Amino acid sequence: MTHAEFLSARRNGALHVRIDPQQASRYVSARLMLPFVMLPVLGGGVALALIGWVWTGLAVIALGIVLPRLIKRSAPHFLLTQALQDENLYRELIAAGVLDISV
Repeated sequence: MTHAEFLSARRNGALHVRIDPQQASRYVSARLMLPFVMLPVLGGGVALALIGWVWTGLAVIALGIVLPRLIKRSAPHFLLTQALQDENLYRELIAAGVLDISV
């Protein structure tokens, strides 16, 4: 199914789109390199806590833990929205098996 056909069928409600949440979270995590972003944030939080800014450091550590989980949780909706707008991403999601379309 081409991207144009996908868009028209989606607008008409003629198809059912299923995005696997686990694969979507893995895909978004890999694309955004979340582990490589999370580690320096956690390290910065620890450093702040060690130099005396304990509450600020704990807040930064909490953000470093919570934000990637929130991003992963919202991955299916984000990917569907982006697939409707970007043909290349649509093809990547189909090839990766993240996006499943049934009529």
